[in-house]
Amino acid sequence: MKKLGLYFGMLMLLICSYTSASAQNPGFYTSVTQLLQHHVQQGLVNYKSLRQEQAELEELVRQVAAYDVSTASVAEKKAFYLNAYNLLVLHQVLANYPLHSVTEVEGFFDRQKYKVAGQSITLNQLEKQKLLAPYQDARIHFALVCAAKSCPPLLNEAYTPERVEQQLEEQAKRTLQSQAFIRVQPKNKRVLVSEIFKWYKDDFLKAAPSIRAYINRYRNLPLPASYKLGYYTYDWRLNQLQE
Repeated sequence: MKKLGLYFGMLMLLICSYTSASAQNPGFYTSVTQLLQHHVQQGLVNYKSLRQEQAELEELVRQVAAYDVSTASVAEKKAFYLNAYNLLVLHQVLANYPLHSVTEVEGFFDRQKYKVAGQSITLNQLEKQKLLAPYQDARIHFALVCAAKSCPPLLNEAYTPERVEQQLEEQAKRTLQSQAFIRVQPKNKRVLVSEIFKWYKDDFLKAAPSIRAYINRYRNLPLPASYKLGYYTYDWRLNQLQE
């Protein structure tokens, strides 16, 4: 009985710790959702309207810099860093707007540094060191949006500690069922997929025996085994909503 009581005591402590950590900064996630819902439609960004509310974005960037992850749960850290990446991409686009493509900005991903939870890092470091390396979750590639037309659609709500796993699953399904992202060509018996699957091949092969098998996990209509798999050229034009 003592062991049983000790077990339940530890379980309740873990639950309380998770709840406390996951609810550490609920206002941040609410504000991110409000910003995205105002300026993101069908996965694209209205940068003109976002520029008119740049003060709200600046405030969120300040919160990203000061965010305390020292007592955060695993889920909270994952949600926070996903949101931080997407917010900082938006911030840097506006810093160089008007812009045809982020490729016009030298060092956009690997030179410009931001403070994230007290640490000065680039977007590439944020992606690799804070998300891909610790979580080993290929679905992250469908949540991070690098402001290009060929990127996955930008979710118009914050990733939250309570729902981040469900959100990542839904985002993977949404992206991999999109004809724009996975281009099935029945006449040619061919499938063209994003170069993301080439650049980060190892990440996907850790989760599935092949790229096709990984994609088929998230599709209602699987890619036929007889179709040849190829890659279409990544479109780096800005993911801007056309008014």
